[in-house]
Amino acid sequence: MSLPEHRQAIDALDAQIVKLINERTKHVLEIGALKVKAGQEIYAPQRERAVFQKVTKLNKGPITHAGLRAIYREVMSASLSLEKSLAIAYLGPEATYTHEAAMRRFGSSLRYVPQKTIADVFHEVAKKRADYGVVPVENSTEGVVTHTLDMFVDSDLKIVAQVVLPIRHCLVSAGKREGIQKLYVHPQTLAQCRGWIHRHLPLAELIETSSNARSAELAAKEKTAGAICGVFAAEKYSLPVLEHDIQDNAANATRFLVLGHQCPPPSGKGTDRTSLMFSIRDEAGALHRSLAPFRRFRINMTKIESRPSKRKAWEYFFFVDCDGHAEEPKVAKAIAMLGQHCSFVKVLGSYPNSD
Repeated sequence: MSLPEHRQAIDALDAQIVKLINERTKHVLEIGALKVKAGQEIYAPQRERAVFQKVTKLNKGPITHAGLRAIYREVMSASLSLEKSLAIAYLGPEATYTHEAAMRRFGSSLRYVPQKTIADVFHEVAKKRADYGVVPVENSTEGVVTHTLDMFVDSDLKIVAQVVLPIRHCLVSAGKREGIQKLYVHPQTLAQCRGWIHRHLPLAELIETSSNARSAELAAKEKTAGAICGVFAAEKYSLPVLEHDIQDNAANATRFLVLGHQCPPPSGKGTDRTSLMFSIRDEAGALHRSLAPFRRFRINMTKIESRPSKRKAWEYFFFVDCDGHAEEPKVAKAIAMLGQHCSFVKVLGSYPNSD
């Protein structure tokens, strides 16, 4: 085929694609109306994951699975925005990794509302000024975000989804690398890139900032300053990337939680995760007994973390992630048995165990 013939074929295909996308969207809007009538949440992460799995299974190339998922993410985001004007609160400012994680989950067609603190994100969703919230909960290098865990103690919000975002730090600057005299960096980012900084910028003055986006904003104003941030922040502040992937751990990733009011139903085939918290009685063997139900029902615990209760000295809350949905019989039985051994048990949410 000649070049004009290829372009003519693409034009014909585009016409079909536009028609089919609009037909798909009509069905989505009808489903949305039925959900509203039934009092159900518009956003359905379990259905979203099923769609991603379906389209990647159908994909024969040459487009990659990742590319196809990105296209469908925006198709679904545009559909969501037509069903309801959703607002997503996230730990700001704009162009942070949390912002990027939120957009990865919901696409670019929704309204994003940056918040100054994790507590503010919880409050905006609790007061229904935002439909969902996105907060960081743990980093593969630096561990848990304790403030996020602490907020669940008094909050009625549920975890409805998660996002696992690979963290790729970059060195950015408006000037040349050899001219960098000061380096703006967030404390957690500093911890994740300390080795690289020591090897490549040992003489630079390190100035801690409140976020990676703030680092980029400050560096953009000075020719002799650099910053460590993500590509998203570099693009926002028009900063050239001088070096990619400078994190010390190549597998560096952060897990984010999506906060809402209703947990999605089970996805099926044991592909969900449940997060819960509990406190134990102050007596010998209490923690051992509290973990016994997970073993009895052969439920895999993927995480356990303790936090001071802040209500009584030497009293702790334990946060647990386990495989399965809270509505699945064996998980429900384990949680019920857990309640017999604990002074307090709270299910924080059940959600698809995937990005």
